[in-house]
Amino acid sequence: MDPARRYDPWAAGSPKDQVLQQTGAGVLTDEQRNRRAKRFVLAWALVIALVSGGIGGIIGAYVENGGLGDDVHLPQAAGVPAGRAPGSVAGIAARALPSVVTLHVTGTDQADTGTGFVLDSQGHILTNNHVVAPAGSDGSITVTFSSGDTVKARVVGRDSGYDLAVVQVHGVRGLTPLPLGNSDDVRVGDPVVAIGAPFDLANTVTSGIISAKERPITAGGEKGDGSDVSYVDALQTDAPINPGNSGGPLLDSRAQVIGINSAIRSADGGSDSDGGQAGSIGLGFAIPVNQARRVAEELINEGHATHPVIGVTLDMAYTGDGARIDSKNANGGPAVTRGGPGERAGLKAGDVITDVDGQPVHTAEELIVKIRAHRPGDSLRLTVRRGGTDRDVLLRLGAAEQN
Repeated sequence: MDPARRYDPWAAGSPKDQVLQQTGAGVLTDEQRNRRAKRFVLAWALVIALVSGGIGGIIGAYVENGGLGDDVHLPQAAGVPAGRAPGSVAGIAARALPSVVTLHVTGTDQADTGTGFVLDSQGHILTNNHVVAPAGSDGSITVTFSSGDTVKARVVGRDSGYDLAVVQVHGVRGLTPLPLGNSDDVRVGDPVVAIGAPFDLANTVTSGIISAKERPITAGGEKGDGSDVSYVDALQTDAPINPGNSGGPLLDSRAQVIGINSAIRSADGGSDSDGGQAGSIGLGFAIPVNQARRVAEELINEGHATHPVIGVTLDMAYTGDGARIDSKNANGGPAVTRGGPGERAGLKAGDVITDVDGQPVHTAEELIVKIRAHRPGDSLRLTVRRGGTDRDVLLRLGAAEQN
C-alpha cells in the first residue's frame, strides 16, 4: 500500500485504513463530506463579503469627505408645497399685499414716504394724515401698488386730530379692498401682521402680537399750537414698524384690518409719529380700525370728520391725578361751555374727572383720548371728584364746531 494513502483523512476504505479517526466521530459518508464542503465554501463567502463591505465603507467615507475628486456636492432638502396655510404669515401676506400701496408725497419743503391700503372699488385709500400733510395745497402724491403700477392721487379729506386721511386714485381696475375687522374683539397676545414700506422698502411684511390695548398716546404737535396733535386710544404691538410704515394695515390672523400703524416709541424716549428716523424697539401703536372706519366714512362722505366733546376746557398743566376742568377758557370766558354737554351734566370749574365708564384717567390727555374713541351722541359715565367727594354723572357727547 502506498504510504501516503495511510495519512489521507478523506480517503474511503476499510477501518484499518482510517489512521486519523476521532473516537466517537464515526465514519463520514460521501453525502456528509459534500455538506461539510458546502458549509466551508459558504463560510468563506460570508467572510469575504463582510471584509469587502468594510473596505467599501471606508473608501466611501474617504471620498465623501473630499479625499477623492475636486467637486463638492451639498445635499438639498426636499421641496415644500407651493401654497401656505391661510392663517400663516405667508398666507396673510399673499392675500393682503395686492391691496397695500406705497405713497410718495412731495411738497414745497418736504418729501415723505408712507403706506396705505385700498378701502373700496372706487379707489379710496386710507393712510395717516402725517403722511399726506407735506403735500400741502400744491404738492403731489403718487401711489404705487404691489404690482409696480404707479398713479397720481388726490386728498379727499384728512384730520390731524385722528391722524387719518383718505386719498383717491382713478383709472385703476381690479382694485381689491382689504376687509375691515372689529378692533373691539382683539385680545392681548393675538398674532398680527404689519405691511408697509419702512425706510421706503415697499411691501415689507413683519409679524408679532398685540402687546396691549387702549394705550392712550398723543403724537404730532409740530405746529406748537396743539392744532395738529392726534389723540389715539391705541393698540400696542411688537410687530416691527419703522418710518414708512405709517398708514399701513395691522392685520389679524384672518387677514382683516384691525388697526392702522401710526406711531412708535423710540429708544430716545417719547411717542411720536413714525415719520422720525429712530428705529423700532418693539413698541408700535395702531389706530383701532373701529375708530378709523367711522372717520374714513366721514372724510369720504363729508370731507371732514366730527370730534366728540364734553364742552369743557381742561387744565393741561394740572399735575395731580385725573383731568381737572380749568377756571376759564383760552379766551377768558367760562371753562364750562354754556348749554354744552358738560353744563347739562352738572360739571363745574375745578372738578376733577377720574374715571370714564369705569376706566381710570390720570391726565387731561388720557381723558381726551377716551373721549375721541367715541362718536358724538354717545353717552359716558364720568366719575367726578369735587371737594374731596366722588360722584358719578351721565354725559352725552356733543360735536365740536367745524372751523
